[in-house]
Amino acid sequence: MADSNSGTQANITQLILVPTIITLAITILRAVGEMQSWPKPWFATTAGGGGAVIGISWLPLILGPYFAVKLLGSGKGPASTGKSFLFPALGLAAMILGVMVSFKGNQSHVQLLIPLGFLIMAVGGAFCFPGWRALSLTLLAYGLAARIPVAILMIFAFRGNWGTHYDALPPGYSGPMELWPKWIFLGLIPQMFLWVPFTMVAGSLCGAVAGLVARRAKPAMQTAA
Repeated sequence: MADSNSGTQANITQLILVPTIITLAITILRAVGEMQSWPKPWFATTAGGGGAVIGISWLPLILGPYFAVKLLGSGKGPASTGKSFLFPALGLAAMILGVMVSFKGNQSHVQLLIPLGFLIMAVGGAFCFPGWRALSLTLLAYGLAARIPVAILMIFAFRGNWGTHYDALPPGYSGPMELWPKWIFLGLIPQMFLWVPFTMVAGSLCGAVAGLVARRAKPAMQTAA
């Protein structure tokens, strides 16, 4: 069992290595671009990123299919086609609920609702596992590799007041202002409990589509041959 687990970890590491390097390069480029006030729509310094083109949040839409096709090629497909769609869809519903709980709740209950909302989002990411375990593990590993550097970067952004979206405060923010509590509240928790589950859910849904197309295309190609 230990050998099997170590082999799986090695395969995942190899699969996510190049995407992780590309993601890190985009993160660094974005930080430099925002600090240098490079133009919109490529860069934006508002809280949340302002929908800037240069960013990493859209990468799971591409990497999910990439990982899915690679995993299918190595014989690590989903439990079933239906499950590969169903469970990420449930995860998406949970994430939407989590966002609503965290950001739409009554202000008087914000200290309770925000942690609850992020917990619901994390559960949404976990919903992906029964649908396609190998893909979910890969996306989890990639999500952590992509988001941990961002969380670390935000420490320096908050400390240095960079004027980037990494240290921008959300409108109406009334949370802690000391460095470490603020970083935990605005940096660590969102990166780990929002963006990593988002990576898993979005990547799994797009990967399920790619997996379906790949499986249907394979018999056609074999027949043609």
